[in-house]
Amino acid sequence: MKRYREVILTSALDYLLLLASWFVFHSFFSSYLDPRLTDFGLVIFSAGVLFSSYWLGVFVISGLYKGLYLISRLDEFTRVVKAMVLGGLVLYVVWDHWLFIEGGTHHGIIFSYCGIIMGAIIINRFVIRTLQRLYAQRGRGLHKTLIVGTGSNAKMAFDDLMRNKILGMEVLGYIQVNGGDSAIDSGIYPQDIIGQLSEIDRIIAEYKVQDVLVALEANGREDLVAIISKLDNPDVRLKLLPDFYQIVSGLSKTNQIFGMPIIEISPEPMPLWEKAVKRLMDVTISVVVLIVFAPFLLLVALLIRSGSSGPVIFRQERIGRNGKPFIMNKFRTMVQDAERKTGPMWAKKDDPRITGIGYWLRKLRIDEIPQLYNVIRGQMSLVGPRPEREHFVNQFKNQIPLYMRRLRVRPGITGWAQVKWKYDASLDDVKEKTKYDLYYVENISLRMDIKIIINTLITMIKGKGQ
Repeated sequence: MKRYREVILTSALDYLLLLASWFVFHSFFSSYLDPRLTDFGLVIFSAGVLFSSYWLGVFVISGLYKGLYLISRLDEFTRVVKAMVLGGLVLYVVWDHWLFIEGGTHHGIIFSYCGIIMGAIIINRFVIRTLQRLYAQRGRGLHKTLIVGTGSNAKMAFDDLMRNKILGMEVLGYIQVNGGDSAIDSGIYPQDIIGQLSEIDRIIAEYKVQDVLVALEANGREDLVAIISKLDNPDVRLKLLPDFYQIVSGLSKTNQIFGMPIIEISPEPMPLWEKAVKRLMDVTISVVVLIVFAPFLLLVALLIRSGSSGPVIFRQERIGRNGKPFIMNKFRTMVQDAERKTGPMWAKKDDPRITGIGYWLRKLRIDEIPQLYNVIRGQMSLVGPRPEREHFVNQFKNQIPLYMRRLRVRPGITGWAQVKWKYDASLDDVKEKTKYDLYYVENISLRMDIKIIINTLITMIKGKGQ
């Protein structure tokens, strides 16, 4: 909740300063602005709201409201300047070639407006970050933090955090891993160990933990994958304290938080503007395909109906983003009640349950088209890890390390694993596909989505589906 309060407070102050900047700007250039605003049916206040809303949108797209907690003031300055350059270029094009073309080119007016805004926002952010630092130094507003590990590295991390409140973490205690290192040898008191790794979900919920810092010994590296899998909580920031070998060998990219090297596991590498474009692309393509191919889809429905008894659309519950279940739609390609006797199982090569028309629908991937309805509803995306049934999710999360990290993004109709690996036929196949899914989750981008869509279209044309 604190994270949302930071965003709300900062954006509200930004908006008020944007409005104030507009009125200051207007007071200097009212003789130039007023006639042109009147031509568009605007007055000083409505124009101020319009332009301020535009700038706030630019700030959101530029990521000025992400990672606000104790960010470096220099980094904040750099982010504001980048956002101003982006917004200023767009405003220049609109201003100079549309809104005020009759008055000629007035570069100085545009630069003055941008300069007033930049000064106001930079001062606002500088004041907010300075106050955050002062509060943190006094031990106020710190993030509730757990340290995973009970060895000397964990104790060293604790001492650093206690000495430097500006790091922004209030350590609640230690979490022991599989019996862990000797707490006594490292100088950790038994009463400071508040639980085992198996209990961490309960502890996070009970204490409202915001950050988890993993500080293992060199001989505990083999536990790291299991720990990251266990700590797959989108509301908690996961940080790793690298050991000396990792730092000097270049195996890990570290961030310096006021001198303390930290590896932060980022669940959302895609910037906000790419997320918005991805969602717009999902909805636009889905609507266009459903409308343009409606006659063809009707023909497919008739063929399914005439080929075997049962509904045209097969509906099944799948697990979506952050573990939320939803009903996924597909054209039915199997006989009705195909799993009544066997229970949940994958399709296999030459599966006798697949109908005649179903065989071709699977070959050409046409059976997936009804999922565009799920995409429009926001339950799925065109590209992402394939959604699985709860039965298989519960099975795989205990057998495949990091499997649940697939659920950090919307599931997709197609994905990196689908274009790089065959259909699931065994647990080994699932493990291999999970590697591709995790790669996608950690490297998600519009460029990668487009590449996957093109590969999927090629697969459809070649009829390589199963």
